[in-house]
Amino acid sequence: MPSTVVAHMDYHATEHILRIVFVSGMIYDYKEVPETVYKAMKSATSKGTFLNKYIKGHYAFTKVK
Repeated sequence: MPSTVVAHMDYHATEHILRIVFVSGMIYDYKEVPETVYKAMKSATSKGTFLNKYIKGHYAFTKVK
């Protein structure tokens, strides 16, 4: 999953939480993300573009310390 923005991502299916670990080290949990959206992001050519277009501004999030 090479990306200049996203270092790693995990999906917690039971809670519908998408955890994004950014290259900068910041970690965010996006809530109520459908599994289909996670799978689409996984297969997207650009994780950063997908994140900006379909995740940010569409799902509530919390910053993880």
